[in-house]
Amino acid sequence: MNEKVEIIFGLLGGLAIFIFGMNMMSECLQKAAGEKMKSILAMLTRNPVMGVLAGALTTAVLQSSSATTVMAIGFVSAGLMTLPQAISIILGANIGTTMTAQLLAFKISDYILVIVFIGFIISFVSKSEKVKNIGQTIFAFGLLFLGIETMGDVMKPLASSPIFTDLIGRVADIPILGVAVGTLMTLVVQSSSATIAVLQNFASQAGPDGVTSIIGLTGAIPILLGDNIGTTITALLASIGQSKDAKRTALAHCTFNISGCLLFIWLIKPFAYLIQMISPKGPEIEVISRQIANAHTAFNITMTIIWIPLIWLLVKIVTRIIPDGKDKVQDAAAPRFLDQKLINQPAAALQMVARECLRCSDLVKGVLDELTKCVRTENEEQLNHVFEQTAVVEKLDAKINEYLADMFSAGVLTEEQATQTAGLMYVLSDVSRISSLSTDLVQALKDEREKNYQYSEDFTKDIENSVSMIQNMYTNVLESLKLNDPQYANRVRAERGTVLGLDISMRKAHMDRVSKGECSASLTAPFNDIMHCINRMGNSCMNIADAVAGEMNIEYFIHEKEPAKA
Repeated sequence: MNEKVEIIFGLLGGLAIFIFGMNMMSECLQKAAGEKMKSILAMLTRNPVMGVLAGALTTAVLQSSSATTVMAIGFVSAGLMTLPQAISIILGANIGTTMTAQLLAFKISDYILVIVFIGFIISFVSKSEKVKNIGQTIFAFGLLFLGIETMGDVMKPLASSPIFTDLIGRVADIPILGVAVGTLMTLVVQSSSATIAVLQNFASQAGPDGVTSIIGLTGAIPILLGDNIGTTITALLASIGQSKDAKRTALAHCTFNISGCLLFIWLIKPFAYLIQMISPKGPEIEVISRQIANAHTAFNITMTIIWIPLIWLLVKIVTRIIPDGKDKVQDAAAPRFLDQKLINQPAAALQMVARECLRCSDLVKGVLDELTKCVRTENEEQLNHVFEQTAVVEKLDAKINEYLADMFSAGVLTEEQATQTAGLMYVLSDVSRISSLSTDLVQALKDEREKNYQYSEDFTKDIENSVSMIQNMYTNVLESLKLNDPQYANRVRAERGTVLGLDISMRKAHMDRVSKGECSASLTAPFNDIMHCINRMGNSCMNIADAVAGEMNIEYFIHEKEPAKA
């Protein structure tokens, strides 16, 4: 094979193995972290310092600052996090992403295949899901280094090419050119971790003298700064079509990295000298990988320390660039919390799903409130409004289930997450059924109007009482769901008995009226339809109460009961 083609395929293949290993490690780390990942996310909406810490820890688990930033943008767009809180998360994410470079700076070339083998054996032999995930994490960690080693092997001939070394010399001498190269590389690869890994490996190649690095630390730092700018493109893409605060969050990420580049580009030589002083000593090609990792960490820590007390200023800057304006009228059936970009971060995605389910449940409560009024007045406008509300619930329910199906098909859920999610889907199905039964009841009332049925005052009052009891049952079951309090579930059981008793007495009273000629026998069929709807609503309320009293726990998904306030 032609040497140039071999180099290109070697670089692309090595990069593919590296990115695959990084993504696999991220997925397996999330599964292995389990409950700890949820605890980290619970820290996200606290104070700025905790936000920085949570951002760093989340990025260390996700192995991607872009993934953490996309998560923050999703939370802001959903109204679960304020702009200053999201900015603190992003500051932490920039520190957390340096962990990959620090890991890659270790010289473990002789042990890569051993690590891959150990990881494979653990994941292949173990029957425990958690241990299997740990094994797959070790396996992916080995692939990470295998990809880097592959790229390093094919880069060696480049170091002896006069044309290539001359080109690199120009990049090293002109910092702005290095920034442009780093930015472009990250824009193409969509991962600053990958491009920094390539930079570390490339810088470890010896120049023509066989001793010093082909590019040197002063040449690598501008490319490193460009890598940091390039990674912000993912956040900008994620903010397209999102709220103004989501766009501002992405812009804050850009502002942070660009401001750092503008500051450090004038201090490259003293910064490089400082990094060399605090890094391990030895031949340059032996230690430059660690020096680049330290430069990456030092840059992000320094910029975070500068910006933490100035978050208010960063908020002001991005608000000035993206000013307030008229928000679009939001379609009630459009999900407010679901974000397709978060599917590969199940702990965050499931929190959003649970909030969307609670929102859907609140919409059904509104349907029942409206239904209670309709029974008495049978106002045409009110009846049609119930139809509109139930149509919204039906569409939202379909979108939630479609989102959950995507999560299951992506294979990102642990067994425990899958079990709890199945319970949530069970509850959602009964919530949706109550809405659907409300439609049937309203249709029965409309048919009554069109056929000029005239029920007695006693019958109308009984129907009104029944619907009101269902409304109370649903209110209690909703509180039981939100608060995970069995006290409300017990009330639902007691109310269910009352509804059943009323059902029997109403049927008896109706037959008494028919026998006395006070009510037409032809009304018995529509009467049964109405009672059937009410009875099934009661059953659905009981199903939800039983699920909450069982293993379904909304707190498994949501740690902060109330969204963050601005």
